[in-house]
Amino acid sequence: MTTEHVDVLIIGAGLSGIGAAHHIHSAFPRRTYAILEAREAIGGTWDLFRYPGVRSDSDMHTLGYRFRPWTQAKSIADGPSILEYIRETAADAGIDRHIRFGHRVVQASWSTADSKWTVDAEHNGKPVQLTTSFLYLCTGYYHYEAGHTPEFPGISQFGGTVVHPQHWPADLDYKNKKVVVIGSGATAVTLVPAMASDAEHVTMLQRSPTYIAAMPGEDKIANRLRKLLGNRRAYSITRWKNVAVATLIYQLSRRRPSLVKSLLRKAAARQLPPDYDIDTHFNPRYQPWDQRLCLAPDGDLFRAIRRGRASVVTGHIREFTPTGIRLKSGSTVDADVVVTATGLRLLAFGGIRLIVGGHDVKLPETMAYKGMMLSGVPNFVFTIGYTNASWTLKADLVSEYVVRLLRHMDAHGYSRCVPANDDPTVTEQPLLDFQAGYVLRAIHEFPKAGSRAPWQLGMSYAHDVVNLRFGKIDDGAMRFTRA
Repeated sequence: MTTEHVDVLIIGAGLSGIGAAHHIHSAFPRRTYAILEAREAIGGTWDLFRYPGVRSDSDMHTLGYRFRPWTQAKSIADGPSILEYIRETAADAGIDRHIRFGHRVVQASWSTADSKWTVDAEHNGKPVQLTTSFLYLCTGYYHYEAGHTPEFPGISQFGGTVVHPQHWPADLDYKNKKVVVIGSGATAVTLVPAMASDAEHVTMLQRSPTYIAAMPGEDKIANRLRKLLGNRRAYSITRWKNVAVATLIYQLSRRRPSLVKSLLRKAAARQLPPDYDIDTHFNPRYQPWDQRLCLAPDGDLFRAIRRGRASVVTGHIREFTPTGIRLKSGSTVDADVVVTATGLRLLAFGGIRLIVGGHDVKLPETMAYKGMMLSGVPNFVFTIGYTNASWTLKADLVSEYVVRLLRHMDAHGYSRCVPANDDPTVTEQPLLDFQAGYVLRAIHEFPKAGSRAPWQLGMSYAHDVVNLRFGKIDDGAMRFTRA
């Protein structure tokens, strides 16, 4: 087995990985790099999910790359359009020629003596090995193999079809059938109106309500600015406009939750049938932005309910029956097709085993530096986006920081950089301070965050722009070494 060396090795060819490669390629045209992708296609999330109506739950002026304007009229874009955008970005810069498909990384081992990582992967059942001076993980944070599905009593006796959105059958026929979508998160809110046009009826079966806000599918200001100022200027202005609006809503939600809750309730009431039981079906127990706010582009979910094509049932499942689902209240919901939109399974760093100095890196014993590097792990960066804003906002900033970091190392002749937490007053906190079920189920398997900078995972884009784009590289916590 021959071992190839590249200067930078990126793991993952999704939205983050293609963006990372663009930054590396643009800043260091003479540096060698490669992307290892476990699947056989570009796109990550946007190639994996194929369920009806799959779309972004963020506007594309912030979910899009900072360096590549989104020019389509729709701001809340469908999955195929986002996938095309990612693929075009890769093709235009020649990034697609650097991707090794079907390469699943198993482990990465750091050698201090050589100042490089040895990365072991599998391709077509055979081992592949590469070495790299800098390892850049863009693997996302959830498990690609399977989503989360609770154990439902009696599911084996159900006579219909059960599917999970993460593995949607291409030949699933639900036309003129009764469909039950279990869940109330972003996936369920997307599926219900998308399936309602063909199904006999779609029922969203939820244990408890979620905050859902209607939002125009098109950004009229962005489309007008594009005609006046051109794509690039209009995109930059719209991007900051949308960041400002999202930040305002988030901050207002945290500081005046009762006000935001009241506004969301009134907005839902205006779009639902008269005398609709809002308090049962659209009145969450938690405060706004304790979990991510769900979007209904152009109010599509509310419209499907108004037209009688969809309905919401709130209750706990007792068991599946041959013809549907029985609730603990005793009522039943008939179904021909059941979609278990019950969430994701988190997986830290794609399940890759990290070894430093001959010892396994135990992630919960590490602390995340600026939400993108690990204490005690050299020449290593990962990407985790915001939970209260678009993923790509943070991914772009991480890439910009990596470019600045590598330039700093070049200028001073450094071969190694490693964050070191030697401040005993920094206390541990969860990496993601987020109350969503999929986070709470697995956050103990992830690195920790710290009680103050630079060990906090920030959730403010404006703050991160200042710190990651312009802050000091040699800040005392980052240690540099020459070979």
